[in-house]
Amino acid sequence: MVTRSLSTRSALLDAAEQVMLEEGYAAVSSRRLATRAGVNSALVYYYFGTMDNLFAELFHRGAERSYQRLLEAADSDQPLWAMWDAVHDQSRTALTMEFVSLAIHRPSIRTEIIRSSKRFRELQLDIVTRALRDHDSTAWTPTTLVMLMSSVSRFLRMEEAFEIDTGHAEITAVIEDFIRTVEGERQPRAR
Repeated sequence: MVTRSLSTRSALLDAAEQVMLEEGYAAVSSRRLATRAGVNSALVYYYFGTMDNLFAELFHRGAERSYQRLLEAADSDQPLWAMWDAVHDQSRTALTMEFVSLAIHRPSIRTEIIRSSKRFRELQLDIVTRALRDHDSTAWTPTTLVMLMSSVSRFLRMEEAFEIDTGHAEITAVIEDFIRTVEGERQPRAR
C-alpha cells in the first residue's frame, strides 16, 4: 500500500511538472493532474491538502535534486566546473521561472524559494571558498564568483527563451576563462 501511495504521489507531482512546463502554473488543476496521473481528482487533496502544498512539494523535490547535484560538484575533482555546469543547466530554467511567477501570487511558495535559495547560496559559497583557497585571486572573491556564475547563468537562460544570445558567448568565456585559471581545462566527468 505504501508503494502505491508513493507511486500515486509521484505521478501527481510528475503531472504537475509536465503541465507547468507545457502550459504554465495557472493551468495546473486537480482535475488536470488526476487525468494525467490516471487517478481520481480527490486524491490530489488527499495527498497534498491544498494546491499550494502540492506546488511547495514539487518545488522542494526539484530543489533537492539540484542540491544533490551541487553536493556532487563539491566532491568532484573540479568543483568550479561542476558547479558551473549545475547552475548553467538549462533543463530546470523554465520550471524555475514558473515557480518565480507563482511565488508572486503564493506567499507559501515564496517562502519555500527563499529558504531553498539561502541553503543553495551557503553551499555555493562553501564550494567556491574551498576551490579558491589556494588560488591567488585579487579579481574575484568567492561571493563575487558565486554571484557571477548564478546571475549570469540565470540571465542567459532567460534571454535564450526569447532567442536572444548577443554577448552570451563573451560573458560565458569570461567566467570559463577564470575557472580554467583555477582548475585547468574541464575534464570529462566520470560516470
